[in-house]
Amino acid sequence: MGSGFSNQCKVRQCFQCQGDTEFYCNTCKHDLCLKCKERHVFDLDTMHLYVMIYREKYDYVTKQETCKKYPGMFYQEYCDSCKISICFQCTEHRHHQILNSRTTYKTNRQKHRAIIHNIRSETLYNNSCVLAGIKADMKTCHKEISIIQSKMLTKAQKLRNLIDTVICDVKLRHKTFILSLQQQRRKINRNIASIETFEHRSDQSAKRPLKFLMYLKKTTRVHKFKDTPNLTQYALVYVSEDIKNEDVTDLLGEIQIIQRGKRQVRMEGLLKQMSTPVLHRSNTVPGEILYHISCVTPDRAWISDGKNLILINTEGDICIYSSHINGDLLVGMQSFFKPIIARYNDTGQHIKTIQYDNTGQKLYSRPIYITENRNGDVIVSDYWFGVDAVAVTDSRGRHRFSYTGHPSESQLEPRGICTDALSNILVCDVNTNTIQIIDKNGHFLSLILTRQQGLIEPTGLSYDDKTHLLWVGSYWEKKVCVYRYIEKHDYL
Repeated sequence: MGSGFSNQCKVRQCFQCQGDTEFYCNTCKHDLCLKCKERHVFDLDTMHLYVMIYREKYDYVTKQETCKKYPGMFYQEYCDSCKISICFQCTEHRHHQILNSRTTYKTNRQKHRAIIHNIRSETLYNNSCVLAGIKADMKTCHKEISIIQSKMLTKAQKLRNLIDTVICDVKLRHKTFILSLQQQRRKINRNIASIETFEHRSDQSAKRPLKFLMYLKKTTRVHKFKDTPNLTQYALVYVSEDIKNEDVTDLLGEIQIIQRGKRQVRMEGLLKQMSTPVLHRSNTVPGEILYHISCVTPDRAWISDGKNLILINTEGDICIYSSHINGDLLVGMQSFFKPIIARYNDTGQHIKTIQYDNTGQKLYSRPIYITENRNGDVIVSDYWFGVDAVAVTDSRGRHRFSYTGHPSESQLEPRGICTDALSNILVCDVNTNTIQIIDKNGHFLSLILTRQQGLIEPTGLSYDDKTHLLWVGSYWEKKVCVYRYIEKHDYL
């Protein structure tokens, strides 16, 4: 056309692939396509970042929506009284509280930001996990149902054979019973005839007394009469001795239909342990030494140097606060004669004291590190003059087990402890400079961190349930390192 220029349109592409940009991470400043956005919000390292629709970056609305009541008009305002969008012809709302639609949108989206984030990062991922389980069940259900049907047919045939056997046995026994009754009837008839004959002769001989006495003497010596002859008694219904009640019960009760209820998402289906932990960051903290550590947010943690509580974050800034804890408190009391664990509620009321094992012996020596597992178990790191163990009691205070170290390692010297989302127990061992992981029943699983990975005298340990990161504090180095050893399953 001779215009002298050509119009060009540049399409923004995802920073990870060549897909079209639909979303924007306002934290890491990256453009994202739909698939990369899903991975961005599912990944444990980036799930807490702020991802938004790309147009929100420029506060731009690409499309006006048509009013449902007046199709020729567009929504321009928002009626806060009725909680609906309106156009200029919706005059019935003019006396209500009218707000700007864009401002209201921003306010409400910010208000629901946490809900949207939870849906993106947790709900959709959990549903993907459930969907994966459903797909796996669909692949195997036809085969499993066929096996069950085959078993049911086999059991039904066996049961039918047993019933037929019982029926035949009953018929045979019935026939034998009838023959026996007939035989007994003949015996009774002969007995009656003999008695009647004896009676008749007795009556006839009674006319001649001397002859009667001689007859009685002769008859009594030769015959002994009984009122009823010995007769065998039979039951009316018999079950073959070859058929046992247990056999019938097994056939009727072995195959059962179990209602499992609503399909639940288990942590084992969402998370898995990595083969090698990955160091995310480390910070040197002030103070003389480092005892305890407790993370409160993905980038902040409380530490204790034995005298002070110090709040640190990943930038290295510090603030000193007084301790503020809500909910139940688990307190370890280190009296030499009476070491106990005491539980208090949020009002300070004493709930329970844990002091003895199941045999009445003293359970603790120096309970200094305490945590609680997802199943309600109270886990205590106990060490004092060779009495070194991780003691675990249930929610009622009953001793479940004590862990004293992996058999291939030397004596455990436990310090910091925590539990993770998989209900595993992690413990610092300053003797071997390792962090050991055991399951909720006390079975050794693996060494997560060792001295070869730079671990020196680990004492503080804390697990973040939101990011699934492990915070590790070193006693003399006064260093806090953050590791990832748990990741999500990939259902995308």
